[in-house]
Amino acid sequence: MLAWRCKPPAALFPLSIGTFVEHFPFIKPKAFPLYRIKSKSLTTAAAIRNHNSSCFDSFSCRQKQQIRLYVDTLLQWNQKMNLTAVTDVDEVMERHIKDSLAMLPPIQDSYISRSNSSIDSIKLVDVGTGAGLPGLVFAIACPAWKVTLLESMNKRCDFLEHAVSVTGLSNVEVVRGRAENLGQNVTFREKFDVAVARAVAEMRILAEYCLPLVRVGGLFIAAKGHDPQEEVRNAERSLKLMGASVLQLCSVESHSPYGQRTAIICSKDHPTPRKYPRDPGSSAVAARYLTSEAISAHQTMFIQ
Repeated sequence: MLAWRCKPPAALFPLSIGTFVEHFPFIKPKAFPLYRIKSKSLTTAAAIRNHNSSCFDSFSCRQKQQIRLYVDTLLQWNQKMNLTAVTDVDEVMERHIKDSLAMLPPIQDSYISRSNSSIDSIKLVDVGTGAGLPGLVFAIACPAWKVTLLESMNKRCDFLEHAVSVTGLSNVEVVRGRAENLGQNVTFREKFDVAVARAVAEMRILAEYCLPLVRVGGLFIAAKGHDPQEEVRNAERSLKLMGASVLQLCSVESHSPYGQRTAIICSKDHPTPRKYPRDPGSSAVAARYLTSEAISAHQTMFIQ
């Protein structure tokens, strides 16, 4: 296994603060007297400006606006349902947005090195997406990607659909369902170039949920902590059963101050046997594996 450190992609067209601010659409109080929401939006805009020298340099004005709208929507909905324990705009930017964006370079570099097809048109599924992390952030950063947000909890799907509408994203599909069921559905089985999971669940569990969705030659990427070596060793058998192998471990210099990430990058080498993923209702599987609802619950703990 090759371990290496990724660097964020170079800026494509950095924007000045003045150019960024002047493109913000301000709501006229005469038509919609939503002063409190407007104030929060300005706070989010300031947070993006404060972080403008790093991962947002290559973002267009529209992309920065979409990030602002997503963060505002996340914090608003979080007041009535459990999406995240983070309630401060700056913390959301650090712990959610920038931490998600830090996973993009290893995904892009690994895909380009192994595939003859363009990185600009990949199909990606975010399994157990929760509040849309990292999948919805990826969709904003890479508008040519087709992103599927897979979530089993209805209330979170309602939020995701609303967030997609508010941000105006046309490259996102929200799918309500369990990964173990969709993995047996011909509409989704082995149809994706990349599957990602940013959740606290063992690799051997995630392998059975994610890899049946990935085409042969595609990638499965799990976001883990700074030292996942033992977890990777324990998952080797499960990965092999799913037709995959560990390609490399990428130590990600996360933008978040809450610790490094390791992107465990797996290659789908062979088709997954038809019996996988198995029904979680069976006693053997229930004893070993978490349901997708549990993955979502664990993900909430992870991103808090």
